Amino acid sequence: MATPAAAGAPGAPAPVRPRKSVTGTRRTVAALFLLPALVLLGALVVYPIGYSVVRSFYDQSGDGFAGVDNYKALFTDDGIRTALKNNVIWVVFAPTVATALGLIFAVLTERVRWGTAFKLVVFMPMAISMLAAGIIFRLVYDQDPDKGVANAVWVGVHDTFAESSAFPKAHPGRDSPLRAQDGGFVTEAAVHTGAPVALPLVGVAPDQMPGGAAKAVRARPEKDKVTGTAWQDFTRGKGVGTLGAPDPSELGYAGMRIEAVKDGEVVASTKAADDGTFALPAAADGALLRLPASNFKEPYNGLDWLGPSLVTPAIIGSYIWMWAGFAMVLIAAGLAGIPRELLEAARVDGANEWQVFRRVTVPLLAPVLAVVAVTLMINVLKVFDLVFIIAPGSSQDDANVLALELYRKGFSEDQPGIASAIAVFLLLLVIPVMWFNVRRLRREVRR
Repeated sequence: MATPAAAGAPGAPAPVRPRKSVTGTRRTVAALFLLPALVLLGALVVYPIGYSVVRSFYDQSGDGFAGVDNYKALFTDDGIRTALKNNVIWVVFAPTVATALGLIFAVLTERVRWGTAFKLVVFMPMAISMLAAGIIFRLVYDQDPDKGVANAVWVGVHDTFAESSAFPKAHPGRDSPLRAQDGGFVTEAAVHTGAPVALPLVGVAPDQMPGGAAKAVRARPEKDKVTGTAWQDFTRGKGVGTLGAPDPSELGYAGMRIEAVKDGEVVASTKAADDGTFALPAAADGALLRLPASNFKEPYNGLDWLGPSLVTPAIIGSYIWMWAGFAMVLIAAGLAGIPRELLEAARVDGANEWQVFRRVTVPLLAPVLAVVAVTLMINVLKVFDLVFIIAPGSSQDDANVLALELYRKGFSEDQPGIASAIAVFLLLLVIPVMWFNVRRLRREVRR
């Protein structure tokens, strides 16, 4: 029979003690500390997921079992099919472009002294909420060039290469010698040398007249030329001014193009001076004077960024503006861990900078690029705020995504069964991507 003393003898088994973690904390204590978090996780994540799965098999009222009818609607409902198509576009383009820009920014900022400041500026949009970013880009994409930055830039570039008309609203007034033709205006009767022609028009607001416009004057007759005046035949005040004749306060149509047409062919053309006067050579004698449609062309107003055809690319652009900085920071961290000896060795062997980037830098950054791209894929699958805020009501159907359709089905259309099915479908799409990301991260940790 063993005595108590014998229990402490050499070779005797040690008494069993409660196991501790690497930090020295007992498992029971660790479990108690984790319990509140586990309760919250169950209440806010596990329970809603389970309830959504169950609810997706019931009808609109929640009382009748609908089977897989709600899941069939995912592929038959036009709104959901559009949302699914747009989600595919988001997953393909948004992470790819954001990751590519992040890679370019990270590589280039390594070579400039102000790289840190540039990274700060590019990363700054991450500090803005999706709601605020949506409001900002709703204004950026405004159709009016005086409000929307995108169209202001676009119109500025367009007008640099294509001349804009200053008289889009101009038209003949009462008792005018002009009649409409092919978007422009032409005189009723032929003109002749030595007889000045009056071409009165109305419809241009005083503040929209060309900057160089001067007070209109009556053209002088010239023996071997067809002369005339094109002007704004309107004076403020009732009964003020003479109809069909230039008055002291009326302005000439500076730059108005005038053509002389005979038998359908233009035989001479000119532009009106600042005071609206013009002169055509003797070849215009007996011709009709035409004010071509180019004088009255509506000014270019830019692109309809939030229209049906461009709304999805426009919203993707706002997303890239926010998340390119996130990609840049992670890639820059991976870039800092690349051994410089490998890059220098490639240069010594005769590789140029493009070859070093393509054959050395990118392959070494492949794990980081994959993590960034996959993380952004998970993020874009759940995108909601930007689409809901930026897309106007007229284009929201065309910009629809699954998260927005979930909201619309669940709250606007009162179809919780279909909304739950969309939620479960989104979860099924996200799980493989998350699994891939976690698996890759664990593999990197083991290395």
